[in-house]
Order: sequence, then C-alpha cells, then structure tokens
Amino acid sequence: MEPTAKPTVAFIWNNLGPYHVDRLEAAGAVLSRDFRVVGIEIAGASALYDWNRPEMVGVERVTALPNQSTDSLARYPLYTFPALFAACWRVRTRHLFVCNYQRLSVFFVALALRLLGRRIYLMFESKFDDSPRQLWREFLKVAFYLPYVGGMVGGVRSRDYLRWFGFRPERIELGYDAVSVDRIRKLAESPPAPDGMRFEDRHFTIVARLVAKKNIAMALEAYAQYCQSMGDNARALQICGSGPLEVALREKAQELRLEKLVFRGFIQAADVARTLASTLALILPSTEEQWGLVVNEAVAMGVPVLSALNPGARDLLVRTAVNGFVFEAENPAGLARLMCHLSADATAWRRLAEGSGRLAPLGDALQFGLAAARLIGLKTVPPASPTEAARIEIAP
Repeated sequence: MEPTAKPTVAFIWNNLGPYHVDRLEAAGAVLSRDFRVVGIEIAGASALYDWNRPEMVGVERVTALPNQSTDSLARYPLYTFPALFAACWRVRTRHLFVCNYQRLSVFFVALALRLLGRRIYLMFESKFDDSPRQLWREFLKVAFYLPYVGGMVGGVRSRDYLRWFGFRPERIELGYDAVSVDRIRKLAESPPAPDGMRFEDRHFTIVARLVAKKNIAMALEAYAQYCQSMGDNARALQICGSGPLEVALREKAQELRLEKLVFRGFIQAADVARTLASTLALILPSTEEQWGLVVNEAVAMGVPVLSALNPGARDLLVRTAVNGFVFEAENPAGLARLMCHLSADATAWRRLAEGSGRLAPLGDALQFGLAAARLIGLKTVPPASPTEAARIEIAP
C-alpha cells in the first residue's frame, strides 16, 4: 500500500529571487515533515529585478508562465489567471500563501480555491502611512480580502493596518519580510562587524532603486554637508542600484562636488553582501518604503543602520542608540550629523555593530517558516512569535 501523499503548502510570488528562496527553504525546513512545500512563480523572469536565478534546496519550484516576464504581464490583468490556477491545481494545493492581493488574477485564484475548500493566507507588507489614503478606497479593498483566513505581515504597522480591515489578531503572524542570515554571511566572505574590515577603512552605503520615493537626492545633500564637516577625513558613499533618476542624481552629485561618491549600479546579491561587509553604516532615506529588506541584510552583517521614519523594517530591526538611529526623511542636516558621529567615534560604532548582530535573528528567514507553520496550525511549532522574540535582551 502506497503512503498517503503529503498535503501541499504553496507560496505565490511574481518571480522567485534570492529573498523568496530564503523563505521557501526556511518554510521547507519547518514544514517538510508534514507537508510538501512548493514555490509558484507567475513568470520566469523580471526586468525590474534582474537577479540571478537561484537554486532551491528541499522545496519545489513551479513556473506558471515560464517564457514570460512579470513586467510584460502587468498590462493584462486577467491573462495570468488560467495558468496560475492550473499551477495551484496541479500541485494539489491545500494551503496557499499569496501576495499582490489587489491584482485581479491573484484575487480570482484565491477566491476560486477558497470556494473549493482550500485555506488561503495573505502575505502583506503595506502600512497605512505608505501614502495618502482615501476612506472610500479603503472600504472597497475589503472585498479583496474575502478569500483569506489569515495573514503574514512584515511588521507591527502592517499588522495594525490588516487588523483595520477586520483580520482577527490571532490570525496575523509577523515574519513575512525575512532573509537568510546564514546565506548573507556566506556570500559576504567576511565575518560580521565589528569584526572583519577595520573601522577606519569602512564606507557608507545606500542600496536602493534610483526612484523618487527612495529619496536619494536628500541623501546626497546630507552627504555633502557631512563631507564639508569632516574635510579630508570624510568617508566614501557607495550607492548600489539603478533606475530612471540615475542621470539626474549623477548631475546633482557633480553640482555638489561629491568626489568620494561612487555609483555602483545594480549589483547582485553576492556583491551586496560583500559591500555590506565593508560598510560603516547603511543609510535608508526613503519617504515611502513598505519594508526595506536591505536592513535585514545589514543587521545580518552587523552593520549599524541610519533609517528614515517610514520604512517598515525600522519597527523591528532599528533601535535608536542600540544598533542605529532614525531620522526625518526631509532633514539632511540631521542625517549628516549622524554620519559624522558614526564616522568619528569608533567606540560608539562598535557598540552599534554589536547591537545589529544581536537583532539579526529577528529578520532571519526562520521567522517566515515559523509564521507559516503557526498560521496553518502545525501543532509542533511553539506559539512564540517575532513580536515576543523582539523582547530579546539587547542592552550592552
């Protein structure tokens, strides 16, 4: 007699990059004894995120439209529905986790499977403060949440936003925005700070797409003020990323005479990790940022973080005077002052770096796997959540 096939837990994203593989493998590590774990990507490529196609260990990959790019599909809201539904049906999905709830194809897949008795969960990182909200539009969104029996969110602001839509608190788990700390450290080929590269040789780093909401222009103004204050002792600033504002930002840098500024362009995950290994502090100046996974990567490498108020990651992974500082996104003078402080005080920097190292487990992919297990009701998983884990002893 053949053994009964394991029920399937599936996760849907547009295209599977390194971060998604981290989470899938963590989910597999937690769930594989009782479930088959499958990562479903809608398309086989993405021009927006031109990452290398990573291998996966212990979980399966299914591509609904292997010869398509996610960017080309955006113009056809329902085009992906048949292939996406077929992929879910083919793997006999019992529990399904989805993001991009607002897309019609995703909504109809979730609705159809829910009507067929499957359990559907939302992966969610939006916050009420991401952008100006109109009450009538918020009420209309309620219909899109009907198929879901629970949600996995990035941080506390996302949790509170989802509760506003009627999700019960006990059906919401933190842990969505996570990366593999182990993978980042292996890619870096260097120990986390404060070990590794000397304090004196480190630089500042920004990792972001060069678009308006990332607020890079303000960061350049702050860096100019920092360079003026520090003179010959000013450290380099490396900007890793590409986007439509690159030409304008390069012109602004020339106007500000930022001789130590380096535009690196888009770099792959391994280069990001190696860059963070030589970084004094990560700067995240965004005016709008649902999370900011580079913060997870930074704390994995023991790097202090200077974050604007809006990014969701700062709720969990940035604690003032413990592993970094928070500043107002429209305040270049404040950011410049923080840069001067970190650049000149090795003792303070070391203390913040050690703080990042202690916080790193909160952003690890294991949190994603445990959150998924709790939502589907796996009995062997401890009830503790990242919210409770955040009480970890972090005092120096």
